[in-house]
Amino acid sequence: QVELLEVGGGLVQPGGSLTLRCAASRSIWGIYDIAWYRQALGKQRELVAAITPGGILSYGDAVKGRFTLSGESADNTNYLRMNDLRPEDTAVYYCNARKVIRERLFDYWGKGTQVTVSS
Repeated sequence: QVELLEVGGGLVQPGGSLTLRCAASRSIWGIYDIAWYRQALGKQRELVAAITPGGILSYGDAVKGRFTLSGESADNTNYLRMNDLRPEDTAVYYCNARKVIRERLFDYWGKGTQVTVSS
C-alpha cells in the first residue's frame, strides 16, 4: 500500500509559478511509474506529466515547456514545477503511482490539490 499526499496548490496570477509536491508513504521514485494528472471542472482527467522507473519523462501537450516533473528517492517526494501559469491550468491536480507486479496492477492516487490561476 502506498499513500500519496499532494501539497502546494493555491491561487496564483497568470504568468506566475507554483511547485506542487507529492509525498509518498514509502519509496516509489525509480520503482513505480509516477504521474501527475489534472481535472478541471466539467472536464475529463488529463495527463500532465509522467516518469517511468527508468527516468523517461513525458508531458501533456498543453504544459510542455512550462511544467517540470522531478524527484529523488531519498525523500519519497516528487515535484511538479509549474511556470507561466494560465487560467486554463486551473484544475485539481492529482499524484499517481502505478506498477504491475506479477500481472497485478497496483494503482495509487492522492486526494488532489486545487490550483487556481486567476487575476
